[in-house]
Amino acid sequence: MRGRLAPAASATICLMSAVQILDFEQPIAEIERQISALEGRPDASAIADEIRTLHETRSSLLSKTYGSLTPWQTVRVARHPQRPQTLDYVQMICRDWCELHGDRRHGDDPAIVTGFGRIGSIKCLVVGHQKGRDTKERLACHFGCAHPEGYRKALLKMKLAEKFRLPIVTLIDTPGAYPGIGAEQRGQAESIAVNLREMSRLRVPVICIVIGEGGSGGALGIGVGDRVAMLQNSWYSVISPEGCAAILWKEANEKTNNLAANALSLTATHNLKNGLIDDVIPEPVGGAHRNPKAMADAIQHYVVDRVRELQRIDPDTLVRKRYEKFRAIASVK
Repeated sequence: MRGRLAPAASATICLMSAVQILDFEQPIAEIERQISALEGRPDASAIADEIRTLHETRSSLLSKTYGSLTPWQTVRVARHPQRPQTLDYVQMICRDWCELHGDRRHGDDPAIVTGFGRIGSIKCLVVGHQKGRDTKERLACHFGCAHPEGYRKALLKMKLAEKFRLPIVTLIDTPGAYPGIGAEQRGQAESIAVNLREMSRLRVPVICIVIGEGGSGGALGIGVGDRVAMLQNSWYSVISPEGCAAILWKEANEKTNNLAANALSLTATHNLKNGLIDDVIPEPVGGAHRNPKAMADAIQHYVVDRVRELQRIDPDTLVRKRYEKFRAIASVK
């Protein structure tokens, strides 16, 4: 495998023994502490039934908790520091990976990863946001907020994939495009707008999956596809809950963030109901961060199935249907 892989990818892929606990997971964490204490006792075999009961209680509580997340809790799960990112999924599901860099105009933006690889039997281009793991990597990746050169890099590689008639898979995970002065001077809005136009014209299958955060134009810049899906615990919206809260209530706190998240209808379920996406990909119980490999397998199956479906459609029809799909969003019946 060639190209850059996140240094912490292997730590993400393995079953994480030190999963960071969110506040609403405290009852689950308490049961896990009890299990750990009992399993560490010399007479653990003698209390196997008690340990088994605790494991069953934990599984039941985990399913109940994650089956009834509020929109704001969903946002927090989508931002979980151990949630798999683009390069983690690349390592788990891509063979023959070769990363591509640069936009031939300004430079290389590490907030967007591009490269060719195989997902299952499918040769494809993968484009995705990368947030980084530790502080140094997050700063280098701008916390997943891409600059114009990132979107131009993505489009340049998409055009290359189109030339070789290869499908495109995008993995969206960004709070939004980078809002700095330099990014604006280099044409941030223009680069996203051009991507929207050109992605609608690509004559190859395009699959877009929101794997974490799908914030505003930063997400749309690589989000125009024949099939748009969301992972179960991801969010996709015109603005973040904090941004919405700051505008509507003049401050962002736990109360206003909750209100904003509810008002924005940003969960996968809401977006599917409102016709903004095509599919929801279920996550392992407790979120993708608890079982990254199972999540990666689900993404691989989804990509392979949808690409095979779309490859049966001729390019002219593919482009027309994609255009009509996005034009019909929010149209009055």
